[in-house]
Amino acid sequence: MEALLDIQELSVGFRTKNGLLEAITNISFSIQPGETVCLVGESGSGKTVTSKAIMRLIDYENGSITRGSIVLRGRDIATLPEAELRQLRGKRVAMVFQEPMAAFDPVFTIGQQIVETIMQHERVSRREAWDRGIELLSRVGIPEPAIRMKQYPGELSGGMLQRAMIAMALSCSPELLIADEPTTALDVTIQAQILKLLQELQQELGMSILLITHDLGIAAEMADRIVVMYAGRIVEQGTAAELFARPRHPYTRGLLQSIPPLDSVRGERLYAIQGSIPSLAALPVGCLFHPRCEYATERCKEEAPPLVESSGSGVACWHEERVAAAVVKASHSNSIRVRVEELLEGNSVDAASRKDSEILFEAEHLHKYYPVKRKSFTAPRTFIRAVDDVSFSIRRNETFGLVGESGSGKSTLGRILLQMEQATSGKVLFQGKDLTGLNGPQLRPLRRDMQVIFQDPYGSLNPRWTIGDSIAEPLKVHGEWSANERRTRVEELLQLVGLDPSSSGKYPHEFSGGQRQRIGIARAIALSPSFILADEAVSALDVSVQAQIVNLLQELQQKLGLTYLFIAHGLQIVRHISDRIGVMYLGKLVEIAPSDELFRQPAHPYTKLLIESIPQPVPGQHSSSAFIQGEIPSPANPPSGCRFHPRCPFATERCRKEQPELRPLGEDRFAACHYTLI
Repeated sequence: MEALLDIQELSVGFRTKNGLLEAITNISFSIQPGETVCLVGESGSGKTVTSKAIMRLIDYENGSITRGSIVLRGRDIATLPEAELRQLRGKRVAMVFQEPMAAFDPVFTIGQQIVETIMQHERVSRREAWDRGIELLSRVGIPEPAIRMKQYPGELSGGMLQRAMIAMALSCSPELLIADEPTTALDVTIQAQILKLLQELQQELGMSILLITHDLGIAAEMADRIVVMYAGRIVEQGTAAELFARPRHPYTRGLLQSIPPLDSVRGERLYAIQGSIPSLAALPVGCLFHPRCEYATERCKEEAPPLVESSGSGVACWHEERVAAAVVKASHSNSIRVRVEELLEGNSVDAASRKDSEILFEAEHLHKYYPVKRKSFTAPRTFIRAVDDVSFSIRRNETFGLVGESGSGKSTLGRILLQMEQATSGKVLFQGKDLTGLNGPQLRPLRRDMQVIFQDPYGSLNPRWTIGDSIAEPLKVHGEWSANERRTRVEELLQLVGLDPSSSGKYPHEFSGGQRQRIGIARAIALSPSFILADEAVSALDVSVQAQIVNLLQELQQKLGLTYLFIAHGLQIVRHISDRIGVMYLGKLVEIAPSDELFRQPAHPYTKLLIESIPQPVPGQHSSSAFIQGEIPSPANPPSGCRFHPRCPFATERCRKEQPELRPLGEDRFAACHYTLI
């Protein structure tokens, strides 16, 4: 069968002040009609550059195709003039971007932008294009499509905006849809809906999909074939089934091992690929992966292996047979992991001792309401109920995980605990002391005991300060260290988080994302706090870097006796690191349980459906078809009765009228449901 898209020996370079920087080098792969091919690899591996090269969008980013061909149905996109490219984009090849807000123009309505795309390629009237737009929005599952057509991008939620972008991409029935990390910024529930939608649309329209992702669970669920990229080169490709069952490149094997399985033993160290992807301006000699590879030999350091292909599969490794033999011999559960307790020579705090330990934080009936601006003086006053009557406690030395969809109130609750925001009502007790109503000077002595690790490490670091200055800032604020003592402490902290102490004079932009997160952790522990709020601290990281940071957090907890509130939407990671987990929905805690018990037998329907929405890294094993329908309602107008009832498959009339209270179900277990599942 003739390939729909055939890429041969493609290289792409970007013009810089130091000359041409090659971003991808000699990559070759093809996509058959109706096939889904996934590009996987860490950030910086060249996946997005490859996708933009296919659309020739790199032309607008100071880039150019330096070698090779991109043949779509007999036409070489690499050599097409701009006028022909404009006819091809959207009509034959369309793209769904990672960030929908960046893809839509905020000053035009959704309908105007969809109509413009249709009329660019089809000879139809504006009325016909508008009607087709309504039909497309309805097809991708957007309620009240006629109303949504008249709304602006800022008026739609993230999930709806992603659906609208898919509708716009499909408006002219393209043969190839390129989806660049289409679910990265979405909750696991909306992610499951979008993936199912893409599968349905592919079957209906017979189109091919090039899906770019760093989530191997998504790749397993969606892909017919997988192409693994590293530092701008293809290191392995093959069918999803064979690549997951028998990876032949150490990098592919490392990515697969970095996925935390749902049955992993908490307290054990996750496998992680050491180091980080190299800079394109300073690539190593020989095999590009050899500085991070456990199989590397002198030959790897001197000579780059070619991509050897046969029967549609290929691998670029001198030690393919050793890797394949190791996959057969070693199981994911025993020979790869190293116990944290062994690393720390028995200096551990086990789960049983945590259960009996004292309460560090206690929240009592917390409320946080934000007033909504009224449209007129006579309009009724409304509030966004971000946190609505939440009570729970966190024990010393434990990790309390907090999960739930975006808009459920997780981050707001964390900020209230640390008094970064004042509660509308309720009490927060820290080490028995009531923090409610304390002002800045009163809180300052307590703040050294309560620190934060933010989601975006780059945004939390001053780009004009060296990392040494950033880490030393809390030491300077509390004024108990001399300049020499601060310098020594910064070096100790860098070493503790696995960074070179001599790098303290560098700036944030000189580090990778994982290294910047380590810098953020070093600053958070500078004052030897007892409590750390980790607010989506690993959500933006690649799976391999994510494993490194989780291991580091566990080690620091053991060494320093830390207590964590760990907020995340990656449920596998939360299960692995947490002793207990709280599940939030629309401002309320709906379940609290020990981590293993919650995943083994969830009590609340919302928890059960969250877990079933997790994509499994096993080809052919799809996440449950019973995923949560719809999106989380507005906290300014929550449903009556149980707030989850409009999306709950078990809801009754009682659920619609009567709000369930969080009640005990046994030792350390609570749920807010009229019909618990246990």
